[in-house]
Amino acid sequence: MILALNIGNSNITFGSYTPDGKLVFSSRLFADTALSSDELLYKMVNMLALYGAEPQEITAIIFSSVVPALTPRIREALRKMCEAPVMEVGPGLKSGVRIRMDNPTQLGGELLCAVVGALRRAEPPLVVVNFDTATTLLAVDAAGALVGGAILPGPQCSLASLVKNTAQLPQVELEAHPRRLLGTNTADCLHSGIVYGTSAMLDGMVAQFRAALHADAAPVIATGTLPASVRSCCVTEITYRETLILDGLFTIWQRNARK
Repeated sequence: MILALNIGNSNITFGSYTPDGKLVFSSRLFADTALSSDELLYKMVNMLALYGAEPQEITAIIFSSVVPALTPRIREALRKMCEAPVMEVGPGLKSGVRIRMDNPTQLGGELLCAVVGALRRAEPPLVVVNFDTATTLLAVDAAGALVGGAILPGPQCSLASLVKNTAQLPQVELEAHPRRLLGTNTADCLHSGIVYGTSAMLDGMVAQFRAALHADAAPVIATGTLPASVRSCCVTEITYRETLILDGLFTIWQRNARK
């Protein structure tokens, strides 16, 4: 099996693929920067066992990371786990995506993988959205080139900041749909503001991205920790794929394994 891992600011996601691209399973771990390589190894081996898999079954590994503190520990944990060759997303690997930005090396590996995964599912032009600690929107033009994007605070980050910096605001559950738009108590007002506010932001940003791409019907492909409540409040049709980044990782592995 092919093991794909993405180390993001909030989570470590990983999935197993057959050589022909069938997703066997996927899972998620909290991205704790205090974890040692041995602790990461322990967690990954046990997660594999949960799905009835063993390290000996792994024939190749590909990973991306935007967390410098965890990157070398992941490398070490993977070396200890099995003898399969390891690819790391970065300079030297072919993604198949032209990056028309000022400094392509500044683009996080997970964002590149999200674009690659989105292009597997839809024809360009399109808008790709990744929700992690930050919300990142990326614009892909009709030629399939990444031409720019925008970064905003994620809804969970915005909520945590409000609760931390305000004396009397309670924590609310973003996965649940707000009971009403016009809240009549503090918790409902906060819940409505974060969920409906995020959805309105998405609708507005997507409309402007589509205008910039001269494509009023450009598909919107999203992944990451986007609450279903936000998606349901959006006017924009959003195709959500939880494993979009992992799909992109596998595609990049395919393109480079053929060398």
